[in-house]
Amino acid sequence: MWGVGPVTRARLAAIGVQTIGQLARMPGRSLERLLGHAAGEKLSALAWNRDPREIRTQHRARSAGAQSALGRKPAVERVFRPALAHLADRIGTRLRAKSLAGRTVTVRVRFADLRAVTRSVTLDAPIAATASLAEIAEELVRAALADHPEERHISLLAISVSHLAKHAVLQLELSLGLKHEERRPGTRRGLARHAADRAVDRIRDRFGWAAIGYGLVALGVVRSVPDAFRELAEKEL
Repeated sequence: MWGVGPVTRARLAAIGVQTIGQLARMPGRSLERLLGHAAGEKLSALAWNRDPREIRTQHRARSAGAQSALGRKPAVERVFRPALAHLADRIGTRLRAKSLAGRTVTVRVRFADLRAVTRSVTLDAPIAATASLAEIAEELVRAALADHPEERHISLLAISVSHLAKHAVLQLELSLGLKHEERRPGTRRGLARHAADRAVDRIRDRFGWAAIGYGLVALGVVRSVPDAFRELAEKEL
C-alpha cells in the first residue's frame, strides 16, 4: 500500500494490522495516536479507497522519479549504492520507453529523524542512461552526507529527473576535453551505455523485468518498494 514503508508496516503489525481490510476497520483516532494526525488520516482514507486528488489524463510529465523507503539503515556506500542503482534502473527504463531524457538530476535523502535534504545538478545534455543516472545520484548523495557528517542513518532515498525533452537521435561527439564530458550521450561511453540499455529494454519487453538486470542491482541487498506503489513519474520530489 502506498505510504506504508518498513517502519509503518512494523508499527501496524505490532497492533495486529496486517491487511488493508484490517486497516480500514481501525478507529481513526487509534491510527492518529500511532502514526500521527496526517499519516493516520491519509492511510485511513486510502484504506477506504477515498482519494480526493483529481485524475488528469492529458497531463504532460514534468519529471520522472522513484523512491525507496529503507527503514533505518547505516549511511554507508554498501547500502545506498544498490538502492540508487535500482532507482536509476526504474527511472531510466521509464524515460526510454517514452523516448524522453532529462537534464536535471535531483536526489532526496531522508535521515532517521525524518529530516530530509536534496541535492541536484543540471547537465549540458539530457540523459536517460541507467548507469549515468546512478553515478550522478551517487555523487549527489555523497555530497549530501558529507554536508551532514552527524547523520549516521538514512531512512529513504529518492531520485528525480526533470527538464525532460524528447530523446534525439544520438550522434557521435568529438572529445573537446570538457568537464563531465563522459556523461554526454553522444560520447563513445554514452553510445555504449545507450546500446546496453536498449538491449536490456528489449529483453525485458519480451521476457519480463526479472529476465535480466544490472549487476549492482541484481546483487544488491537493498530492495525498494515495488514501483507500482511508488508512481512518482509525474510528480516533483
